[in-house]
Amino acid sequence: MQSSEEQEPARGRVGVRRLFGLGTYLSRAVALVWVTNPRLSLWLAAASLAAGVLPVFIAYVGKLIVDGVIVAAASGGADDRGLVVRWLVVELCLIAALLAAYRGLAVCEALLRVQLAQHVTERVLRKTLSLELSDLESPAVQDLLTRARKDAAHRPLGLVRSALTVAQESLSLIGYAVLIARFSPWLVLLMGLAALPAIIAEVRFNADAFRLYRRQTPDARRQEYLETVIAQLEYAQEVKTLGIGPYLLEEHARIFRLLFEQDRKLTVRRGVWGFLLASLGAAALAAGYAVVAWAAMDKRVSIGEMAMLFIVLKQAQSLVGILLVSVAAMHEDNLYLSLLHEYLEYSVTPRGGTVQVGVEPGAGLRFEQVSFTYPGRTEPALRDVTFSLPAGTSMAVVGANGAGKTTLAKLAMGLYAPGSGRVLVDELDVREWDRDALLARMAIVVQDFARYQLSAGRNIGLGDVAHVDDPERWKDAAQQALIHEDLTALPDGYTTQLGRLFDGGLDLSLGQWQRIALARMFMRDSARLLILDEPTSRLDPAAEAVLLRRLATVPASACALIVSHRLASVRAADTILVLEHGRVVEQGTHEELANHGGVYAALLQATERAGEPGT
Repeated sequence: MQSSEEQEPARGRVGVRRLFGLGTYLSRAVALVWVTNPRLSLWLAAASLAAGVLPVFIAYVGKLIVDGVIVAAASGGADDRGLVVRWLVVELCLIAALLAAYRGLAVCEALLRVQLAQHVTERVLRKTLSLELSDLESPAVQDLLTRARKDAAHRPLGLVRSALTVAQESLSLIGYAVLIARFSPWLVLLMGLAALPAIIAEVRFNADAFRLYRRQTPDARRQEYLETVIAQLEYAQEVKTLGIGPYLLEEHARIFRLLFEQDRKLTVRRGVWGFLLASLGAAALAAGYAVVAWAAMDKRVSIGEMAMLFIVLKQAQSLVGILLVSVAAMHEDNLYLSLLHEYLEYSVTPRGGTVQVGVEPGAGLRFEQVSFTYPGRTEPALRDVTFSLPAGTSMAVVGANGAGKTTLAKLAMGLYAPGSGRVLVDELDVREWDRDALLARMAIVVQDFARYQLSAGRNIGLGDVAHVDDPERWKDAAQQALIHEDLTALPDGYTTQLGRLFDGGLDLSLGQWQRIALARMFMRDSARLLILDEPTSRLDPAAEAVLLRRLATVPASACALIVSHRLASVRAADTILVLEHGRVVEQGTHEELANHGGVYAALLQATERAGEPGT
C-alpha cells in the first residue's frame, strides 16, 4: 500500500478534473445549511436569484434611457420626455431592489454563518466523543481532527454561498451574453475563451494548495502545541524556571519559516500566472471595445446601444473575474469539506455490545490470559495476565515503571480492547457490555487527573452528571475524600471558581486537586467496581494512609483495583498483584509477598533504603 506522501501526487493530478466535479460535496453542504436554518436558507437563495437577474434589467433599461434622451433631445416633445422619466423611475426601483437583495444576502449570510459554525463544530465534537482512546492517541487521527476543526466555522456556508454566487453571476452573465450576442455572437465566444484558462489555472493552484495543506498539518500541529506550552498556565512554572521560553519560541519561529517558504513559492507562482491570464482577459475586453466603437462609427448601432455594450462588456469581464474567484472558492471549500467528511466518516470499530446486566451480578472483575500490544509497537505491554477480583475485596497492582500497571487499569476500564484473552465484569466480557451500562458500574480515578476550570462543587459533581448540581452530594463526596474543610474555607465555598483561567478563580495545590478527583469518584456511590490509578500520588503521607485504608475497605457489593508505585500505600489491600515486563510474577497478601523473597520483597527493601514516607 502506498504511503500518504506517495499518494499525494496522484491527488494533485486530478486537480483540473475536479473543475467538473465541484458538486461532490455541494449537496452535503446544502444539506448542512438547510438543517441549520431552512427559512434563512430559502431567503439566501431568493436574494441570490434576485441579485443575479436584476443587473441585466438595469443594464437594458439604462440603454432605453440613453436612447430615450437622444430622441427627446431631438424632438423636444413632452411625450418623449415623459417616457424618459418613466424609465428613470423603473431604473430607480430596480436599483433599490438590487440594493435590498445585497443587504438581504449580507444579513442571511451573517446569521447563517454563526448558526452553521455551531452546528458543524457540534458534529465534529460529537464524532470526537465517539472515538476510542486508541483512536485519539493516533497521530493520523489527530491530523484528521485538526483538519476538520480548521475553518469549520465558514467552509460549508462558503461552499453554498460560492455556489449561489456562481448561479447568481451566471444568470447575470447569461443575460449580458444575450445582449452582446444580439450584436455579435463571436464576441461572446471570444470573451468566454479568454476567461477559460484563468479558471482552469486557479483550480489547478487550489489543488496544489490543498496538497500542501495536507502535508503541512503535522508541522502546523507542532507549532500549535508550542504555542500552548508557551501560553498555558499549566506549563508556565516549568517554562520560566528552566528558562526554555526562548528556545520554544525559536522552534515555533523555525516551523513558521519552513511553512512560510512553502507557501511563498506557491503564492508567487500563483500571482504571476494570475497576472498573465488576467492580461489575456483585458486584451479580449479591449478587442470588444474596438469592435463596438467601430460599429458605432459605421452607424450599425445606436449611441445608447454602444453605451450599453461598453457597460455590459465591462460588467461581463468583471463577472468572469467574480466567477473565477467563486469557482476557485468552491473548489477550495469542496476540498476542505472532503477533509471534514473524511473525519466525520472515519471508521470506528464499535466497541461494546447491548447487554445491560452481567451474567453473575456482583461477581466482580476477572482477567483471563489477557495480552495487549499498543498500536505501532511490537513488544506487548501485557502478557497472559490472569487474576480474579471478587466483590467485597480490594487488589493493589504494583511494579516498576513500565511494568504495565496503567495499561492493566485502562483495559479494566474498557478503554482498550485486549489483543487476546478476556476482561470480564460480572462474568460478562466487557466487549459485550453496553458501554454506558458498564461505565455506570464503575468509579474511576486516573493518574493524569483533570483540573476543570469550574466551580469547586461542579468539579466534584462531574463524577455523576445526573447530580452535577446537587450540593448535598458534593458535600458527602468531599468529606469522604478529605477535601470538605478545604473547600468550605474558600471565599465562596463550593461555588468558588477554581483555576486561574477565569476572573475570580483560585488555584489549589496538586494534593487538593487530587482529592477533588477522588471526590468525583465518591460521587458514584452506586458503583460496583472502583478503579484507581495512582490515586494518592500527590497526597501527604497522613492523608494518603487514611484514604487508602478507606479505599481498600470496600463494601460487600463492590471491589477495588488500586494501581500504585508506592508500596507503603498498598498494605491494606486484600491482594497484591506484582507485574514485571507485563507479566504477573507474584500474587498474595503483603505479609506473604514480603516474606517470599521475590520481586515484591526486593522492591520493598529498595523503598525502605530510599526512605519512602510511611514505609
